[in-house]
Amino acid sequence: MNEPPADLIAFPRDTDGPVFREPWEAQAFAMTLALYDRGIFTWPQWAAILADEIKRAQAAGDPDTGETFYRHWQSALERIVAENGLTDRESLARYHDAWDHAADRTPHGSPIELKPEDFVN
Repeated sequence: MNEPPADLIAFPRDTDGPVFREPWEAQAFAMTLALYDRGIFTWPQWAAILADEIKRAQAAGDPDTGETFYRHWQSALERIVAENGLTDRESLARYHDAWDHAADRTPHGSPIELKPEDFVN
C-alpha cells in the first residue's frame, strides 16, 4: 500500500500509530486507505475534503475536542465516494437508515446484521 504523505496525516495517534475509540473508526480509516491505495482519490483531495468537513462541523457548533474526529472522517469518506461516483447520496442515506433500523432491533452486545426488512421505505 502506498502510504499517504506523513505531513498530511492529522488523526488521533500515539507512539504506536492511529488511536481508535470504536471498531467502526478503524474500519473507516482502513476503507479510506484502501480507496486511496486503489487510486480513487489523491491524498491532497482527501485532506481538503476532511478539512472542509471539520470546518463545517465547527461552524455548526462542534466543540473540536477530538472525540468527534472520526465522525468527520466518516462524513468525508461518504462525500468523497459520492463525488467520485462510487455511490450516490441517496444510496448512502438508504444504508444509513437501514443500519439504524437494524441497530434498533438488535440486542445490546450482539452483532448488527442488515436484513432486507431493514430497507423499509
